[in-house]
This record gives sequence, C-alpha cells and structure tokens, in this order.
Amino acid sequence: MPRTAAVARRVAFVDETGSTNTLARRLVASAALAVADETSRMGVAPSVDVVATDRQTAGRGRLDHTWVSGAGESSTVSYVMRVPYDVARDETVNGWLQMIAGLATLDGLRAALRRAGARPLHADAEADGDAVAVAGGKSVPVSGDVVVADRLGLKWPNDIFVGDRKLGGILAELVPLPEGRRASETVSGVASDALPGVASGSPVSGSPASGSPADVAIVFGVGLNLAVPADRLPTAQATSLHLHYGPLSEGDAMRDMIAAGTVAALRRRLAAFTADPHGEAVSLRRETASCCVTLGRRAVAHFVDGRELVGEAIALNDDASLALRSDDGAMHVVRTADVGVLPA
Repeated sequence: MPRTAAVARRVAFVDETGSTNTLARRLVASAALAVADETSRMGVAPSVDVVATDRQTAGRGRLDHTWVSGAGESSTVSYVMRVPYDVARDETVNGWLQMIAGLATLDGLRAALRRAGARPLHADAEADGDAVAVAGGKSVPVSGDVVVADRLGLKWPNDIFVGDRKLGGILAELVPLPEGRRASETVSGVASDALPGVASGSPVSGSPASGSPADVAIVFGVGLNLAVPADRLPTAQATSLHLHYGPLSEGDAMRDMIAAGTVAALRRRLAAFTADPHGEAVSLRRETASCCVTLGRRAVAHFVDGRELVGEAIALNDDASLALRSDDGAMHVVRTADVGVLPA
C-alpha cells in the first residue's frame, strides 16, 4: 500500500487475519505500532497507523455482526491513533469521534474515485441536461452530478451507504496504551452514552488523578465492498462500489487510494476537533446532517437488550446522538443502537 505508507506513520499488512481491529489491538498492546511512541497534542494532526488485510475471516461489527472479506473484493482496514483523554471522556463531544471516522471514510472514497477517473454508472443525460438514475425501471432524481442511487452518505451511527444500500461499516474501539499504566477510571459513558461502537468500559492509559497528560488509543475498523459480485452480497440491502461507479482501479490499488485519502482526512479532521471540540462539533453536526441518509426517514432502533423503537429520525443532537420521534409523538434520544432505515 505505497500511497498509504506515504501518509501513515506505519502500515502493517497481512494476507489473512480474523479481524484487523483485533490485530490492531494486539499490536498496540505489544508496542509494535507507532501510536505507542508519541503523545497527542491538542490541535496537532495525530500520526495514524494502518492495519490491513486481503482476507478477513472473523470481522466484527456492531451488535456482534460479522464481516468477512475476500481478496480483491473488499477493503478491510483499521486506523489507529491517539486522542487526548480529556476529549475521549467528554460525553458532550466524544460521540463526534465516530462521525469523524465516517466523514473521513467518505473523504477517502471520493478522493479515490476522482483519482481513478470513476463516474456514477446510473446517470442518463436527458434533453434538458438533467440526469436521472434508472433503477428497477424507475427514474431517480439527481443531486448535483450524482444521482440519488449513487450518492455516498452515512447512516447513523456507523455505516457507509450508496443511495439506500450499505457499502460498508465502521467499528470504533478504545484500546489501552502499553505504558504499563491504566487509568483509575474508564472513559465515562463512552459505549452506552456517547461514542457508538466503542467497547463498554474500555480502559485507557495514564492516570488523570496524577495530573500528567493521558491519552487513549482509538481504532476505527472500516470494511467496504469494492468488487463483490451482486449475487454474493451478504444481504438484500448490501451493495458494492463497482455497481455504482466505474471505471475503478483494480482491488489492491483502489484499497490503497481509499486508505491514503482516509488517513489524510482523519489527521486533518482530528487536528481541528482536538483544537476546539465544542466549536468543531457545530460544524460536524451540519456536515453530518447534510449526508445522513437516516434523517427525515422512518427508522427502527435495535438496542443491545433486544428492545426496538420505531419512529422518525428528526435530527442529530449536539452530542452526536439521534433524536427519534416515536409514533405516539414522544421524542427519544438514541445514543447506542443499530438504527435501520425503513422503506417509505
């Protein structure tokens, strides 16, 4: 992955592994990644380590969903970096870390598509110069030069979508740093209250009580379908990038371009966020809302305890949680759940 190696601090590549996130956690714990060698600074772009594989056999998603990838068909990459402990534990803003991962992935995808010279496959020019998507015999209106069927977006809290189909997902996890010290407390509410997808009660390095600087490592595992044949997609809602854009570079090169663009975007976005978390959260809220396929739609939230909540996704809240209005008119705040968009 030469393009990624040019912008990342370190790239660890294996032909096959169970999960790149699991491998990343092991590498962090053994101090094999550069993330162990530095200290984060507010407003400074963090170094990013990358762990990637051709074949993932036991990948994990939210609510214990699995993600299996094949060589040349998918991009399975984990990104590892340090963030300040004070940011990671702040429940009023730490939910935006997950959204930053999603936005950076969209940045990486768009940069790779531009570099490959790829164009949407579903646009037909009409006499008035507008374009429509032809899908299932129905026309879909255009937004700019990309039709709805090919528009990249985010589904709250951690999925990458093309139109109404899932292209991939993101799993975020906090990882203890290998200084031989552990915090006297965990990151308060990170999984259950603020940062969707992060393992509950994940220990972090350093001791806030000591007054010394303390960081936490965060791993964003990103899985994307690049060239999975339509008849082998895992679900009816899943899709693959080659079904929407072309021409694409071959699988290894496409993965490298996406990862390189994602690393650059993560560094830029995290530098801005750590410099002014609350101020940047305002901008992130606007940007995320503009590309969120969940908002304004009927949705169902699946909670870890088996409960479900159905209603309309109204807005993103200041802390990156989702405002959902149930059918009885009551407003609910959803912080950790698998949220599906229901058919209109």
